[in-house]
Amino acid sequence: MLTSSPKAPNDSPSLWHEGDAVEVVIPAPLPTPLTYRVGEGQTVTKGSIVKVPLGTRQVLGTVWGPAEPGRMDNRLKPVIDTMDVPPVREPLRNFIAWVADWTLAAPGMVAKMVTRGEELMQREPPILAVRRTGEEPAKLTDTRRRVLEIAKPGESFTKTGLADLAGVSVAVIDGLVKAGVFEKVWLEREPGRIEPNPDFDPRTLTGGQADAVEALIAPPTADTPSIALLEGVTGSGKTEVYFEAVANTLRQGRQVLILLPEIALTQALLDRFAERFGALPGEWHSAITPKARRQVWRGTAEGKVKVVIGARSALYLPFEDLGLVIVDEEHEAAYKQEEWVSYNARDMAIVRAKFEGAQTILASATPSVESRVNAQAGRYQHILLPARYAARPLPSLSAIDMRRTPPERGSWLAPPLIEAVHDTLERGEQSLIFLNRRGYAPLTLCRTCGHRFECSQCSAWLVQHRFTQTLNCHHCGHVEKLPDACPECGSTDTLAASGPGVERIAEEVATRFPDARSLVLSSDMIGGPKRLKMELEAVANGEVDIVIGTQLVAKGHNFPGLTLVGVVDADVGFGQGDPRAAERTFQLLTQVTGRAGRADKPGMGLIQTYMREHPVLGALLAHDTERFYQLEEEARRRAHLPPFVRFVAVVVSASDASAARTYAANLKRSAPTSEAIEVLGPVDAPMAMLRGRHRQRLLVRGPRGRQTQTYVRQWLAGAEKARGDLRVDVDVDPQSFI
Repeated sequence: MLTSSPKAPNDSPSLWHEGDAVEVVIPAPLPTPLTYRVGEGQTVTKGSIVKVPLGTRQVLGTVWGPAEPGRMDNRLKPVIDTMDVPPVREPLRNFIAWVADWTLAAPGMVAKMVTRGEELMQREPPILAVRRTGEEPAKLTDTRRRVLEIAKPGESFTKTGLADLAGVSVAVIDGLVKAGVFEKVWLEREPGRIEPNPDFDPRTLTGGQADAVEALIAPPTADTPSIALLEGVTGSGKTEVYFEAVANTLRQGRQVLILLPEIALTQALLDRFAERFGALPGEWHSAITPKARRQVWRGTAEGKVKVVIGARSALYLPFEDLGLVIVDEEHEAAYKQEEWVSYNARDMAIVRAKFEGAQTILASATPSVESRVNAQAGRYQHILLPARYAARPLPSLSAIDMRRTPPERGSWLAPPLIEAVHDTLERGEQSLIFLNRRGYAPLTLCRTCGHRFECSQCSAWLVQHRFTQTLNCHHCGHVEKLPDACPECGSTDTLAASGPGVERIAEEVATRFPDARSLVLSSDMIGGPKRLKMELEAVANGEVDIVIGTQLVAKGHNFPGLTLVGVVDADVGFGQGDPRAAERTFQLLTQVTGRAGRADKPGMGLIQTYMREHPVLGALLAHDTERFYQLEEEARRRAHLPPFVRFVAVVVSASDASAARTYAANLKRSAPTSEAIEVLGPVDAPMAMLRGRHRQRLLVRGPRGRQTQTYVRQWLAGAEKARGDLRVDVDVDPQSFI
C-alpha cells in the first residue's frame, strides 16, 4: 500500500502515562499510525516499543508521539505492555520515516525491520550465584581458606565456577552459604564480550594506503563530503584501509557497521577483523543463532556492541551511537531487497549515516555506475588505490575466441584453457575454473519427444543437480526428483542435460585431470556456512589444486596459491535485456580474474568467449577501467537510463493471468499525463510467472529526485483498488528486470 509517511517527532522529555492517547506505528500496510491509550500503570515515551492489540492478534509497535487533540475516548484500546528495551532513538525514527517515504512503503513495515519480533526483546534468564557477605566462618578449613582467598566481600560467582577456581567441591560452597559467609543472589546474564582494541595490531601501510587513510579520517569540513567512495584494484588492500577508519571511530567511542553483500564473505572478514582488533565483532545475518541475535540487537541498542559485521538487514539495528557505516563490495546487486519493503541497502546506508551524523565508506574494486557518477559530481569523496599491495602486478588477461579454438565435442573447456590448467598443476599452483551457473545443467530435455522440464510455479527451466539427483527451480525453491523416464512420452534413457553448470564442469575436470584435487564451491552445496568455511580454508592452505566455482568465489577471498583463473562462459551476462548487463559482466569478470596472482607469483586469466569484439571485454582485457565507465556512462546517458533518470517499477501480479493483464491495462489508462514522466507497458514480465503468480510489468521513467515517486504515489492512490488476490508491488530504482 502506498503511504504518506509520518514525520518522526523530535526527541523531548515528554512522557505519557496511564490513560494518555498516543500514536503507534504498527507492522501493517497502513498509511498512518494507530491511536492507543497508555495502559494501567504504564509510562511510555517517543520510540518506546510496545505490545498492542490488532484485531485478534498482539503485535509490537513503536510509539511515534502524542495523539491529535480530541482523539482520546474510552473506546481506544490500551497498550498491553512496554518492552524492556531502550526506545527507538530519534535518528532511527527519522530514518524509518525517510525510507517509507522514498520507497512508497508503509511506515510500519519499515519499522518492523527494526523491532522484528518479541523474541529479540527478551533478556537472557538470570543465573543463580553466591556473593561474599563479609562474615567470617566460625570454622576455617584449608578448603574454605582457598575459597575465601579468591572471593572478596561483595564479589559474586556461580557456585560451580567458584568451586572450580578454588579446586574444591560445590559442597564446600554450600557450607559457606549455610554459615552466612555467602548469600544467594540472582545475576543478569551478560555475554562475555571483549571490546575491539583499535591499537591491538596496527598494520604497516603502503604510501598509497596511508594517503587514503589520511583522507578518510581527516576532520570533516564544509567542502568535504561525509561519503567516501574507496575504489581500489583487486588486491590493493581496501580492507586494511577502511579498518583504520574503524579504529579511528572506535577511539572516539562510537559504533561501526560493516555491511557485506553475502554471508559467504562474513567469516573471512571476521578473521581479519579479529587479527587487527584482538576481538570479534558482532555478527548479524540469517545464519546466526537466536541467542546471538538477541545479544547483538540489545547490545547495539545499549552501546555494548561496538562493531557489527552483517548483511543488509543489519542496517536497521538500533545503534546507540553509530559513527561509521562501511558498505563493502558496494556495487553488488545483493544489497537490493525486492520483497515487502523494496530498498537498496547501499543507498539507505548513506541516509542512515546522515541521520546519525556518521561517515559512510563505499568500497569496491568495480564501483557501481551510480557511485562513480556521484563521485565525479563531487557528492562523494573519491579515494583511489590504483595499485596492488606491495606493487604486485595485476594478472595478465587473454581471451580465448571459441569460434577459432572451440572445445571438443561434448566438452566445455577449450584447448588453451586445458593446457594452461595442466601447466599450472605442473608448477604446483592452483587454478580456478569459473562459471556463474549453479547445478549440473540449466535445462533437461527428452531426446525422443522434446519435453523440457519447467517449474510449475515459475516461467523458468528446472536446473539439474547431478550431486543430489534433483531438478531445482532457483527462483521459487521448488525441488523434484530427477525421473528415470520422460513424464511426457514415457521413454527411458532419453533425458539429456543441455548446457553446463559448475557440477558438469567439475565432471570434465575430474576426467581430464584425474590426479588433481578438485573442489566445487557453490552457494547451493550441502553443509551451509560451516562447510563453506572449511572448504575456503582448504583452498587457502593449498589443499586443493583446482576450484570450480560460481560467483561465490569471485570476490572477497584471498587464495595465495591461486595463479590461474579460467572463465568458461564470459558471454553469459550479455544479451539479457537488462540495462545493467554490461556493468555487471564487467564487474564480475574483473572480480573473479582478480583472484589470480595476489601473492608472490604472477597471475593469469583466460576468458572463453564468442564475443571477442565486445567493448566490455576490450576494456577488461586492457585493465582499462576508466574506458569502460566512460563508454557505459555515455551509453546510459544517450538511452535515458539510470543514473541519469529515475526508474520506478510497478508489478501487477495475480494467480489468474487474465486478471493481472486486465488490471494492469486499466492501471496504465489511469496514469496522469505528464510532460516529464512516462509510463511504459504493461507487458508480461520477463519472468511472467513467479511462485505461482502471473506478472505484468509497468516501468515509470522520470527525472531524478522525488518528483517521480510523487507521481507514482498520486497515480496509484487515485487508481482502482486491487481486489481479491491482485497485488501491486512498487520498486523504486529497480536492480532486477525479471
